[in-house]
Amino acid sequence: MKDLAAYKEKADLLKALAHPTRLCIVHGLIENDCNVNGIIECLQMPQSTVSQQLAVLRNKGIIEGRRSGTVICYSVVNSEARRLVTMLMNNE
Repeated sequence: MKDLAAYKEKADLLKALAHPTRLCIVHGLIENDCNVNGIIECLQMPQSTVSQQLAVLRNKGIIEGRRSGTVICYSVVNSEARRLVTMLMNNE
């Protein structure tokens, strides 16, 4: 049996992805890197909501933002999250 810490790490990843908005954001970022305004436009949600969800994903190491001038472009950097979301969304 694996170390309990390994199970906690996987459970934390699943918890971070278990919110519809975060799942949608990750799915979109797998297809194309995007800035906050692009995500807001795509989701038709308030900036504060999108920013809160991006913060959760950043804090869990699922996404990263790259600054280019005044714009931050987000991308998925966690390969497990990428595989999980791709698998889930390909079964639609």
